[in-house]
Amino acid sequence: MPPAPKQAVQSEASDIPQVSARLTVAESPSYLKSSPLLPPKPSQTDARIRRADERLTAGKKAYQEGDLLDARNQFDEAIDILLTTPDTLPDRYKIEKKLEELIAAIHKYDVNGLGSGDFSNPTGYDKAPLESILEMTFPVDPELKPKVQEQLQATSSQLPLQMTDAVLSYINYFNSDKGRRTLLAGLRRAGRYKPLIQRILAEEGVPQELIYLAQAESGFLPRAVSNKRAVGMWQFVQWRGRQYGLNQTAYTDDRLDPEKATRSAARHLHDLYEKFGDWYLAIAGYNCGDGCVEKAVQRTGYADFWDLRARNALPKETTNYVPIIVAMTIMHKNAKAYGLEDVEIDPPLSYDTIELEAPTHLALIADIADRPVSDIRELNPALLNSVAPLGYEVHVPEGAKETVIAGLASIPAARRASWRIHRVGPGDTMESIARRYNMPVNSIASVNSTNDAEVGSVLIIPTASQLERMKTSAKKPLRRASAKSSSKSSGNAALRNAKSSKGLASRRVASTFVNSGGLN
Repeated sequence: MPPAPKQAVQSEASDIPQVSARLTVAESPSYLKSSPLLPPKPSQTDARIRRADERLTAGKKAYQEGDLLDARNQFDEAIDILLTTPDTLPDRYKIEKKLEELIAAIHKYDVNGLGSGDFSNPTGYDKAPLESILEMTFPVDPELKPKVQEQLQATSSQLPLQMTDAVLSYINYFNSDKGRRTLLAGLRRAGRYKPLIQRILAEEGVPQELIYLAQAESGFLPRAVSNKRAVGMWQFVQWRGRQYGLNQTAYTDDRLDPEKATRSAARHLHDLYEKFGDWYLAIAGYNCGDGCVEKAVQRTGYADFWDLRARNALPKETTNYVPIIVAMTIMHKNAKAYGLEDVEIDPPLSYDTIELEAPTHLALIADIADRPVSDIRELNPALLNSVAPLGYEVHVPEGAKETVIAGLASIPAARRASWRIHRVGPGDTMESIARRYNMPVNSIASVNSTNDAEVGSVLIIPTASQLERMKTSAKKPLRRASAKSSSKSSGNAALRNAKSSKGLASRRVASTFVNSGGLN
């Protein structure tokens, strides 16, 4: 073979290309340079909330498709996911807040799915959340005393604030996990009624800090009830309520009306202050009665709450009632120091008022206002069933007054307790609408003078009241069912009851959770 070319063998060093010693690092592929960081793994709390949302979405879909049994099962599972949260899981406040939102959402579907003209839905009551601690004592954190003393010196209050061991013990309790959950639950609900309460307290000339009396009494639950049968946000017993203009009938109870009850409570507290000349004694008299306080003063010769407390001259519940309110006032006025500053509160309730010209079903008002019937119930907690009586001043969503008045005018006055209004949606037919309200197609067609269900149109639904349905059923002859069909019917009923019991239990447990302010 001929020798290789000389220049190919003897290359100059300067001709050798310069190569970086870290080629792999310096010249990484572009897809590695632009690769985003992997998202962090969701926490157990977030994972539970996501699973609950998935079940809620599935339940809504089933409800819209008419499968109410599957919807109920999905809703129950969503609640169970949150209720079974371990005690040790961090960020528990997220679970508590989500559960309250979930229950409110599910409740709207429950109520909207009820049959028209249903009179079997009596008012539900909530347990007063702080009633269980009124006879309990709690330890005092020695580190709290200088801190609270400093806060009192910088706090402006219409209600005199005094620091005692009893007050410090309840501040310590409301700083604990359980006490804090109760405090926060009430604080969130307070947003619905705070503007209303503040306005009335100012009009009646009593300290603004007495709003915390409502939190101690009921946690701002309009339908709270105590073991002593006191009810409402301000916990009036029947005779005291009547004394201050809160009337009770077979259909309504003014003690459950937040506006009326707040007015009466403010006037009662003003009268107690006029009698005793001391706000602490007035608050004590609100709890145990002015006669009880008056006798304690006469028996001991001391007209000072703390002296009466030291001498056990007042009921145990009352001796703790006043310190609870003082403790709440100090904590709320120093919200930042107690982690209460950034709590997300409920928006204020706003409404218009209409005087009814005939007994009217709340579902009909909800139909006309195009709002869930649960929203109408929430605005009218003083109603004891689904029908508001003649002359009742019913609250409707703000801005909907004229629409509701016009809609009611289209329904005969004698039929407003049972008839409904239906807005035709996509997929609706006269047959499907008739099935939904359990009535013949020709009845709907006759009242509306049409056989068409045009999307966007409004149909009057001439449903019968429960009383009318009972009369109709009573006129029908009884038929003897065969043993086979009877057994099958009983089995189906048992199956329905078994499947619905879980939903009822879940709602009951969930209601207990919300009323108590959190998981126990």
